Amino acid sequence: MRKKRRNVEQRYQDEMKKQKRKLDEFISHETEWANDLMLWYRVKNIDMPEDEYRGCAYFINKEYSRKKGSILYLYEAYKKVIEEMPVMSKETAFDQVKYLYKTYALILEKGGY
Repeated sequence: MRKKRRNVEQRYQDEMKKQKRKLDEFISHETEWANDLMLWYRVKNIDMPEDEYRGCAYFINKEYSRKKGSILYLYEAYKKVIEEMPVMSKETAFDQVKYLYKTYALILEKGGY
């Protein structure tokens, strides 16, 4: 018995669902990390640098919903930065997360978001 093949529309819809799920997961974990980074600065009673704050606020304030296309640029940057970074450890995690949000702020600024 032959299996029915998916038509073009079904394949397109499946691919869109897959991409949306990946972006939703990205937004979820980046928002969590942004909250953690801001909490760390508050606990240490240190002023957060403006560029890091901008990157964190983007996720916490859900600015991606008003700035169409920006989340895709950040997701692509995230994949590239994570690939180039050494594996996160307890000792380096804070510095790596700070770097990531600085990168996000730079991308948002250069992209006009």
